[in-house]
Amino acid sequence: MDPATEAFVAHRNLLFTVAYEMLGTAADAEDVLQETWLRWVGVDLDIVREKRAYLVRIVTRQALDRLRVLGRRKESYVGPWLPEPLLTAPDVAEDVELADSVSMAMLLVLETLQPVERAVFVLREVFDLGYDEIAEAVGKSPSAVRQLAYRARAHVAARRPRGTGSPAEHRAALHAFQRAVETGELQSLLDILAPDVVALSDGGGVKHALLRPVVGADNVARLLAVGWWKRDAERSVELVQINGGPGLLVRADGEIDGVLVVRVENGHVTGAYHVRNPEKLSRIGRQTTVTR
Repeated sequence: MDPATEAFVAHRNLLFTVAYEMLGTAADAEDVLQETWLRWVGVDLDIVREKRAYLVRIVTRQALDRLRVLGRRKESYVGPWLPEPLLTAPDVAEDVELADSVSMAMLLVLETLQPVERAVFVLREVFDLGYDEIAEAVGKSPSAVRQLAYRARAHVAARRPRGTGSPAEHRAALHAFQRAVETGELQSLLDILAPDVVALSDGGGVKHALLRPVVGADNVARLLAVGWWKRDAERSVELVQINGGPGLLVRADGEIDGVLVVRVENGHVTGAYHVRNPEKLSRIGRQTTVTR
């Protein structure tokens, strides 16, 4: 391979992860990678001191442009918008910080940041880039980046899950959901739902889904009792690794129908996130590599 291709291939998984954490969708992250490649092949490598940093700078700028487009798209989105779930390898969970950064709960927190704040937070807190590098990537001064990083950290700290459950607690919670879906037995689920649990469902206006959040343990359990997944097909539920942690992959008549992940805090489920939008399930049948 020529030097430009070799460098891009070597850092491709890192670049994808940066773009995905900034955008929340794999499809848009892949588009950003294509745009990054087109700009990268036009760069004079003789003037590039550090290829990794230069590529991260390009992908960040392209992701920021795409974030602004996504913001307008989400304004007309039907129902709640959830990040695109990824089927990840088991070893992602071993890197606790990476697994946390790509989790559905954290991506939803990142959605509440302004675009540049999100870029700064991701590059600093997840990928440990220096302030000077980040400043070049986002087009700000290093002092301005420090202020953005401080505000973003405070914002995320106030909204991120507290007392986050272990993988074993997440698996136990998902097994309770699985039993509720497959057998209609709700008591074990009610035992682990927090009183103020919030359920979100994303069908993108294409598949049957909740049009607004459902709040409260009784309401969420009742939702399952009447069929969160409509019983119009033969359904199977499989425990898999989604975004670095346990999740449920739901099939209807053998075809992928949805993904469910939960947020566990202090032993109770505080959030349940159900994605059915077909556009966000197009790559869930194969593993996606995320890395730092």
